[in-house]
Amino acid sequence: MIILTDISKSFPTGTVALSDLSLTIEKGEFVFLVGQTGSGKTTLLKLLIREMLPTKGAISVADFDLVKLPKSKIPHFRKKIGIVFQDLRLLMDRTILENVILPLEITGRKIKESVIRAEELLTQVGMIEHRDKFPIQLSGGELQRVAIARALALYPAIILADEPTGNLDSKTAFDIVELLSNINQLGTTVIMATHNLDILKKYPKNRIIELDKGKLVHDKKQEKTNLTVMSGIFKEVQHETHHKSDKESKDSKKTDSHHEKEKGGDK
Repeated sequence: MIILTDISKSFPTGTVALSDLSLTIEKGEFVFLVGQTGSGKTTLLKLLIREMLPTKGAISVADFDLVKLPKSKIPHFRKKIGIVFQDLRLLMDRTILENVILPLEITGRKIKESVIRAEELLTQVGMIEHRDKFPIQLSGGELQRVAIARALALYPAIILADEPTGNLDSKTAFDIVELLSNINQLGTTVIMATHNLDILKKYPKNRIIELDKGKLVHDKKQEKTNLTVMSGIFKEVQHETHHKSDKESKDSKKTDSHHEKEKGGDK
């Protein structure tokens, strides 16, 4: 589905955003992309939508060779990718329904077909009752749901979400990730950039790709990772997850011991 081979990206200023990055993401995975500010997360996402080219290396996404892809083919490629931008990029002078219809309109779909598809998506993300409102009338979490609906308009194989919970309260943030998780369970590959440690802890089976100063430092499923080789965000999440598991185990043993004593007393 997504294959990056020895990718590096540097800029004329001398900044190295990514360095010798290689990874493969399979169809249907839900991956958290983590790392401190400046680690290369946004650059990686831009490479995956062909907004920029790597300085060296090869990128294959949904069977498209992005390095060799002609500019004329980029719009066709992007139909395969749904993007939830950090700044949302919703049009303030259009209704919620019109915002979701926009990608369909651009690709020449008939208006009746487009409206039906947009209504289906707004229903899926729980926003159909707001179809005639404008973005300024909605909360941050509601706007994120609309952005996700728009990203799904063209039946993409992959969803890229750049910090979709960044400015949301804890409950709303979890609701957004749960929505993305439900979409993933229907077969869509999801890559979500995030700084939210609580979210990572709530989804311990999901794969985490951690970048640090443009380098890949960890690429593991949390539950299978050796704690002795971890650092940074990844280590903190794992420490909390295992600490919780240890506590639950001890509490369980205490409960079992208490039950045994009660049984002894009954005799």
